[in-house]
Amino acid sequence: MRFRVLVALSPALVVTGLAAAQSTPEARLQALGITLPAVGPPLANYVSAVRTGNLVFLAGHGPAQPWGPTATGTVGRDLTVEQGYQAARNVAINLLASLKAEIGDLAKVRRIVKVLGMVNAPAGFGQHPEVINGCSDLLVEVFGPAGKHARSAVGMVSLPRNISVEIEMVVEVEP
Repeated sequence: MRFRVLVALSPALVVTGLAAAQSTPEARLQALGITLPAVGPPLANYVSAVRTGNLVFLAGHGPAQPWGPTATGTVGRDLTVEQGYQAARNVAINLLASLKAEIGDLAKVRRIVKVLGMVNAPAGFGQHPEVINGCSDLLVEVFGPAGKHARSAVGMVSLPRNISVEIEMVVEVEP
C-alpha cells in the first residue's frame, strides 16, 4: 500500500525560506546591525590566523571593541553571566573579523568546526557554557547550520590583561 502526503506551504514561508537560503553571512551580520572591526596586530609574537589546507585556526581573541569598553574582570564576581555572554558575543565578532581578513569573504566558510571558550571565573563558578553561548549563538545566527560546532567551555583563574573571555576557533573553508 502506498501513501501520499501532500504538504501545502504558504507563499510567505517559501519566499522567506528562499531569502534565508540565499542570504550571505555578511548580509546576516548587516541585518543584525554588526559591522566587523578592523583587525589590529597581535599583542605578542604570533599571528591571528593560520590557514593550512581548508582549515583556518584562529588564535585566542578577546572582547575588545572599538565602540565600547573591553569587558574585563571575573565573570561571576565582577561581571554577571549576561555581561559575560555579551563579552563572548563580542569575541565572536572579533574572530569573524580576523577570519574575513584571512579568507576575504565569509561566504567561503563551509563549517565552524571547533570553539574553545575560556572564561575568567572564580572557583566554584559553573556557568561557563552559558557565557560561551554568546559566541556560539552568534555563529549560528550568521552561518545557520554550518555555524553549529564542537565546543569546550572552561574556566580560568585569569586571562591576559584581565579580559573576561578568550575564545579560539577552527573553521573549514572552501579550498
